[in-house]
Amino acid sequence: MHPEAGSGGGLRGPTLSGASKAPERGERIHSPQHEVKSAASTYHQPKGVREGRAAHVTAEATDKRPGIGGTLDLPGVWGAGCGEGAVRDRRDPPRQPTSGKDRLYKEKPKASGAGRESEGLVVPMKAGAQSAGGKGPCFGRACDGGKRVGMARGIGPNDPGRHEPAETVQELQRTLRACAKRSKTRRFHALYGRICGSDVLHEAWERVRRNRGAAGVDGESIKAVEERGVEAFLEGIRADLVAGRYRHHPVRRRYIPKGDGKQRPLGIPTVRDRVVQAAAKLVLEPIFEADFRPCSYGFRPGRNATQALEAIREAGNRGLNFVLDADIRKFFDTIDQGKLMVLVGKRVSDRRVVKLIRQWLSAGVMEEGTVRQSLAGTPQGGVISPLLANIYLHFLDRVWEKRCSHLGILVRYADDFVVMSATREKAERARGRVTEILERLGLELHPEKTRLLDLSRGHESFTFLGCEIRKRRSIQRAPKLYFMKRWPSREAMKRIRGRINELTDASRSGVANVGELIERINPVLRGWGEYFRTGNAEHMFSVTDTYVYRRIMRWFLRRGSWRTAFRAKDWPSARLHGIGLVRLWGSVRYPTQAAPVRPSLSRVREIRTHGLIGGAGMVSACGILGQ
Repeated sequence: MHPEAGSGGGLRGPTLSGASKAPERGERIHSPQHEVKSAASTYHQPKGVREGRAAHVTAEATDKRPGIGGTLDLPGVWGAGCGEGAVRDRRDPPRQPTSGKDRLYKEKPKASGAGRESEGLVVPMKAGAQSAGGKGPCFGRACDGGKRVGMARGIGPNDPGRHEPAETVQELQRTLRACAKRSKTRRFHALYGRICGSDVLHEAWERVRRNRGAAGVDGESIKAVEERGVEAFLEGIRADLVAGRYRHHPVRRRYIPKGDGKQRPLGIPTVRDRVVQAAAKLVLEPIFEADFRPCSYGFRPGRNATQALEAIREAGNRGLNFVLDADIRKFFDTIDQGKLMVLVGKRVSDRRVVKLIRQWLSAGVMEEGTVRQSLAGTPQGGVISPLLANIYLHFLDRVWEKRCSHLGILVRYADDFVVMSATREKAERARGRVTEILERLGLELHPEKTRLLDLSRGHESFTFLGCEIRKRRSIQRAPKLYFMKRWPSREAMKRIRGRINELTDASRSGVANVGELIERINPVLRGWGEYFRTGNAEHMFSVTDTYVYRRIMRWFLRRGSWRTAFRAKDWPSARLHGIGLVRLWGSVRYPTQAAPVRPSLSRVREIRTHGLIGGAGMVSACGILGQ
């Protein structure tokens, strides 16, 4: 029993008529949270109010809090208990102080999926079973309003049959990237459940389907998966991941020709393994993207080869004429798997994700029916291989930026990189530093392919990412200066000609008419032209257009039924382009301009034309000057 204040002032207790009496013997004493509100009790209401059912229901559902509908000026713990704990205990977190004086953070708006019982929603009361709309173990909302997107009861999605759109995966990636940006030393531990999420698996499947690709060792192609059913296929993957039954298949060995005449080995995983690798990449990539340096351009979201080539062009135009053109010997085959896992472990502590990556590294290679286990390297051709390569070479980027940036600018695209320096001495020192850093990673430079070049005044050139890069004079900008220029290399021109030959071979193409032939050629020309259109490829584009026209004319002549009726003069290049053939010439565009264009090359002002005596230019000049 607490003292009540009289009319003169002092402490004042709850002014509830008839509710403040001493408990009788054997009567249970209620805590402040369980006191009966007089406004909600029929026995303590006036007669008129007691007979009104609407007023009774309204009073019973109203949550009176200090400062909102009632005055409770009680001191100490009793006041805090009555003021802040007037609502029944529903395992909710304590409310913020009503005064707002000691509040450290602003109160966040309440999510639509969860609310208090007084607001019309029921909070789960069963012990040990929290629904998706209730509170989490740390008194936080479970996955933003109880949707639990990407999570599971345990480690799977809440509803495997329904997947969220790609925007949900992008939101997850933005959150992971922001968390990794805030703390450079944070290690993420709850990632396996995200990989098993139905929304992540569906997005991974869409990316694998768009990239196409051949079948793996099991012979199952993307078309076969679509015929069998994509939902059942993804549900089987999710079930195996959740139950821990997932095992990676060996990769199928395939060789593709290289520019120097040698063969490059590729490892083709199965479609099932490519989907799981793509799902893991969706979750892991934003975490490591927060650490990657600006000098890395290869296989990163928002970065491409054109940006790397532009960085080289801008550095060369600033006077960095000495280039270390480096090449790592057998990079993908000599990666130290132990060191790679140490670098992965600096950001990932989830043991199941680490185990998953170890499976992919040690899956083995199947060649001519024999499986060979791989103790070093990572299969070149897997979905996650570029990310692992960037994680491994991030050590080079970080050390160079911290200790060697004074020697030159590093531009790296996957395992291909160059260092551009201002003097030959700095370039030689840069080569020594790069060799030392790669030795710590268990790698080495190729002695024959690694070169030290001098670009000043167009003395030498080098090939990087399919482009030949050389300095040349620009008559229209500054005739006395040399600027960086690039165009398709000899190997690139050889490859496009070989591809056009395959498509226009009359004996093997199986094309019935010229319209169908153009439909096959256009994607190749469009993709090749989009890649090289940002350089100085006007001449090479013109040569390619001429070559395509000649090959189509040759296709006409070799078509049996067309030999007698075909006339070359009836099929000029303009007619083919009118049908829809892609024209490369005239499509060159530079992302940025190296130097401002001179206003005019003419010695005659105003008219800006040249002419001999008696020519049109001289006549117009004489007319303007009044002579």
